[in-house]
Amino acid sequence: MDDLITLLVLAVFGLLAWFWADSLRARELALRICAQACAKIDAQLLDDTVALRRIGIARNARGNAVWRRTYNFEYSLDRQQRLRGSLTLRGRIVETLAIQSPEGGTQFEQDNPPQE
Repeated sequence: MDDLITLLVLAVFGLLAWFWADSLRARELALRICAQACAKIDAQLLDDTVALRRIGIARNARGNAVWRRTYNFEYSLDRQQRLRGSLTLRGRIVETLAIQSPEGGTQFEQDNPPQE
């Protein structure tokens, strides 16, 4: 019985370690995509960071379950005003990239930035 509990505890820790490593890879990808999007519009990605806003489960194109992660980021066009953007990844694929315009509306990126 003790061996079964030990095996179960090890499996749980293994899954947690995998989830943590997968989340770090997804965050690095999100940061790279947001930095590329900001460079494309001659903006500065503020604080060089993205913040995880939401995580859930979704289906990819093949019907497999993947993590859907939504990240928020801030950028500046003039180094004075902070504007917001968001990026949603479905697995490692960009689902949406929304960038707030200075006038207050939101622009959605139509062509997906390069992905791994």
